[in-house]
Amino acid sequence: MNKIGKKAAFLRLGKYFLRYKALVLLAMIFAVVGNVLSLIAPVLSAAAINGIDTQTGGVDFPLVYRYCIAMAACYLFSSVFTYALTFTMTKLSRNITRRMREEVFDKLLSLPISFYDTRLAGDVINRLTYDIDTVNASLTNDIIQIVTSVITVVGSLLSMVLLSPLLSCVFLVIIPMTIVVTIRRSRVMRPLFRKRSGKLGELNGYSEEMLSGIRTIKGYNREEAIGERYDLRNDSAAQAYYDADYYGSKVGPTVNFLNNLSTVFISVFGGYLFLRGQMKLGFVSAFLQYSRKFTGPINEFANIISEIQSALAAAERIFGILDEQPEQDGQDLVEPPQNGAGEVEFSHVVFGYEPGKPILKDVSFTAKAGTTIAIVGPTGAGKTTIVNLLMRFYDIDEGEILLDGVETRQYSRSSLRGLFTMVLQDTWLFEGTVRENIAYGNTAASDAEIENAARAANVHDFIMSLPQGYETRLTDGGSNLSKGQKQLLTIARAMVSRAHILILDEATSNVDTRTELLVQAATQKLMQGKTCFVIAHRLSTIVNADLILVVRDGNIVESGTHSQLLERGAFYSSLYNAQFA
Repeated sequence: MNKIGKKAAFLRLGKYFLRYKALVLLAMIFAVVGNVLSLIAPVLSAAAINGIDTQTGGVDFPLVYRYCIAMAACYLFSSVFTYALTFTMTKLSRNITRRMREEVFDKLLSLPISFYDTRLAGDVINRLTYDIDTVNASLTNDIIQIVTSVITVVGSLLSMVLLSPLLSCVFLVIIPMTIVVTIRRSRVMRPLFRKRSGKLGELNGYSEEMLSGIRTIKGYNREEAIGERYDLRNDSAAQAYYDADYYGSKVGPTVNFLNNLSTVFISVFGGYLFLRGQMKLGFVSAFLQYSRKFTGPINEFANIISEIQSALAAAERIFGILDEQPEQDGQDLVEPPQNGAGEVEFSHVVFGYEPGKPILKDVSFTAKAGTTIAIVGPTGAGKTTIVNLLMRFYDIDEGEILLDGVETRQYSRSSLRGLFTMVLQDTWLFEGTVRENIAYGNTAASDAEIENAARAANVHDFIMSLPQGYETRLTDGGSNLSKGQKQLLTIARAMVSRAHILILDEATSNVDTRTELLVQAATQKLMQGKTCFVIAHRLSTIVNADLILVVRDGNIVESGTHSQLLERGAFYSSLYNAQFA
């Protein structure tokens, strides 16, 4: 994925704040007023202390009471504004992270299939969930501290200079040391937090992959081996977490030590100035309070710098997805005809997933409208690649693919794919009713059309046996259904679609032989007038195809009907006979 720097990630986050200017302005008002009130309080405290005569011990109680009440009021109203700031920043961070999730998910929907073919699903999900949650936590807590800290530090520094320029010089000796320590440690931690996010993504990706194949793991008694591999990745992620947290935790105590050292210097020199009569006791007390207010935010920043680094590393990964290039169409596009015939032609097509490694070397064939085209061949020959190119999941390197005489790249991807409907070997059902799942490709389908498709797919009786029939809700991808039942539902979904072209990629691999024959008969009946591409390893399922293409090593080595190919006694014949030997 694309990589951006911490500075770029910070600036990109700033743009999200600008989208909610009203909330940002309100937060700034609350921050300024709350901190100003907090900064006034030490002056009132100094005035109250100065109401005590250090020579005679006399106390001006009305003056002390008045300043104490004013100081309490300042702290009270400061707390109210701080609460309002927290509420506003929480609302702001919620809006920002909600929009960020929407943008990331929309981007994921717009990315090409090649993006998902080269990345772990767990890592992508980790960016959509954990990384955005990390940014959200930082926006809610850390940004509040940073906003208030800037105001507090500036206000405290000005107040100290006004109270005693000489004592301010003593205090400021420690500040450069604090800044140098913070900057140097932050540079060390940046790659550590980036590595931590990456290792967690790898761990989640491996976990998702293994849990999705848990039946196979148990079937082969591979639990121990898989557990050992998980432990290695878990140890690597844990070490990355330890390194990031360890080096991050060293900053806070170091900065806190330097701040406490400055307090010692101020106390010593402040007491010296008081004894010489150059500074009142109340002002020494106020200066100490301002020094703590000044160093407090710096100490807090040092403690949360690890969280900020983690948030920026997460933001880098998020913006890495947002910077990915979506699927793009060419110029001067045309709209495909709504009632097109559905004739497909491959003309000298060359394609490879990697440069210099062609999968299809010189593929040419014509699929007449309304015919059934079967694509067969050994594993890795390029059968599914032909379908991927037909639907423009990938673009070809050389040659042309024509649909009704028009090169497919002249259509937009969305309009082109609207002409197809697919049934894949890996079934996919979403959370919703059975009726909604069947009508997924044609939301305007009537109840009669849905039921007719279900009957043709031999799944109507099963649906009626469910508690609410067609209104039964499926959850977790239909986990309570068998593979065959899920496959039949996806076949019914394809049948109710009004697309011109049907693609069946090992669509009957999860149904029994009797159901397979019924589905084949129903497909022949309901798909009349439509072009149908069938990818199959069980050659008995495609004996009635109008044209069989035999793919081997990226080339079409044979083509013809089932009987013609058997008569030739070549590669197809050997494949077919091998299945019934």
